Amino acid sequence: MTQQRRDNKSTEFGIWLRQQKEIDSKLGFVASNVDYVWCDYKKGFWMLIEEKRYRWMPKWSQVKIFRILDAVAKNDINYRGFHILVFENTNPDDGYVWLDGTKIFRDDLLKFLRFENDNYDSYFPPYNLRRLI
Repeated sequence: MTQQRRDNKSTEFGIWLRQQKEIDSKLGFVASNVDYVWCDYKKGFWMLIEEKRYRWMPKWSQVKIFRILDAVAKNDINYRGFHILVFENTNPDDGYVWLDGTKIFRDDLLKFLRFENDNYDSYFPPYNLRRLI
């Protein structure tokens, strides 16, 4: 059965989608949004970022969809990968930060967002990794 939102943070269409039996997740239908399409419009660089709070990781169905988007986006030479940003709590100022499974500091995150890193390889966690410790 399609999981209903627990936080009441959705659009009316998002709520409607989850209530339709004809497109239930048990039939194979899933939806996911990408949290950020991050871009430096002056350099033309861009990347996809999925944000998770409270050490949670994306569900296997999200990872599957993100892999498809990444495969298509790799045709663009300015694409800088798909990345997962996990917060211990809600943001870089109230706890630890993990970028692509590695604990980083606030300054490292800012450098990454300015496209100043050497490595922008896409990152996908194992399907069974639900939460960072």
